[in-house]
Formats: sequence, structure tokens, C-alpha cells
Amino acid sequence: MSQLVKLEILRVLRNKRYLFFTVVFPVMMFLLYSSQFKNQTFDGISYRTYYMVSMATFGTLGAALNTGMRISLERKSGWTRQLRLTALPGWGYLLSKVAAAGVLTLPSVVAVFALGAFQGVHFAPLTWVGMGLAVWGGGFVFAAAGVALGYAASPDAVQPITMIAYMGMAFLGGSWFPISGGLKSIGQYTPVYLYNEIAKYPVSGVSVSMSEVAGLLAYLVAFGALAAWLYQRDRKAL
Repeated sequence: MSQLVKLEILRVLRNKRYLFFTVVFPVMMFLLYSSQFKNQTFDGISYRTYYMVSMATFGTLGAALNTGMRISLERKSGWTRQLRLTALPGWGYLLSKVAAAGVLTLPSVVAVFALGAFQGVHFAPLTWVGMGLAVWGGGFVFAAAGVALGYAASPDAVQPITMIAYMGMAFLGGSWFPISGGLKSIGQYTPVYLYNEIAKYPVSGVSVSMSEVAGLLAYLVAFGALAAWLYQRDRKAL
């Protein structure tokens, strides 16, 4: 299985679309936002810090959801069917996808945080570590969602569905701008909103909300269960 994870990582790192949407685009957006809101704050956090965290989570979200498009291509090519003829168990294939996603989300986090530090965002080392772990760990929720998407629709439909989910969740989750009012009354229950809030706790000066942690974990369980069920359905259909 480790060899499968390695091959998956190497294949994705050669994909220019992956590099653009998960590294280059979040970095560009952070530069744009940080230049526009240099000295402003939101809920006691500078906008520069707000957008550094939200663009890191945005890139991580994209890298994780991209798992679904890779699975759909493998289903279309017959690669998943061939793997079922080997000794690799089904759970091993799914786990390899999630493990690879855990590595592939790191470039976005490192790139955006490094640029944030260069732009003048300063924190104690433990705060940086806390934010990094929160962003990276939360990415596994969306890796599970990506696996589910890969099996939920036909290979030709997965890409547009993934892009709509990607942009829609980022919008409702407050990745582009702080949400309030009626939009927040809806967005606060979405996984990306919970993800962004948890990722900002190391710099917000307050304790992490256990209800938000529980909410994100509930999404992880739901997406994981859905992915497992859809995988079994696809397997029986062959």
C-alpha cells in the first residue's frame, strides 16, 4: 500500500492543475487580500492573519477534494477494477487515497504560511505549529468527502460537481470574506466554516469550541461512512 501512496503522490505533483489550484491560486489570493486590508482587523484578528489561514484552508480543501477526480478517472480507465484482482483489500485502496491526500495538502499550508511570515505575520513557534496542525488535520475531513465524490457520480460529472462543491463550500465557509447575518446563519453549519474557525483558534486568544470540533468530526464520520458505502455499491455494480 505504501508503494501505491508514493505513486499517487508523484503522479499528482506532476499535475500542473493541482499546483495551480492548491498552491499558486491560494498564494495569489492571499497577496491580493493582504495588500487590500493591511491594517484592518476582524474579531481581534488582523485581516492578513485571517486570509493567511483561510487561503491555507482553501488550498487544502482543493487538494483534498481533488481526490475525487482522480478516483473518477481511475474508475473510467478500469484501474480500480484491476486493483480488485490483486491482494490489496478495498479498505487499503481507500486508505491509500486519504493518506496521499494528507501529504498533498501540505504544499498549500507551507506555501501560504511561509508567505504570511514574509509579509509580516509573526507568532510564537507553538502558535504556528498549532495552526499548521489544525489546517492539515482538518484536511482529512475533505479527503473523505473527495473519496465519496469520486464514487457518487459518473466520471464525466465528477469534475464540475467537485468545482461547484469547492467554490460553494469556500463561499459559505467564509474563506473569501467574513460572513455575517443571514449568510452566517447558514454557513456556520457547513464543514468549511467549522474548519476555518478551528484553524484560527491558535491566534484568537480563546479556547477552542468543542461544539465546532464535534461538528467537524461528525462531518468526518459522515463523509467516511458515505465513501465506504459508495465504494461497496460501485464494487457490486461491476
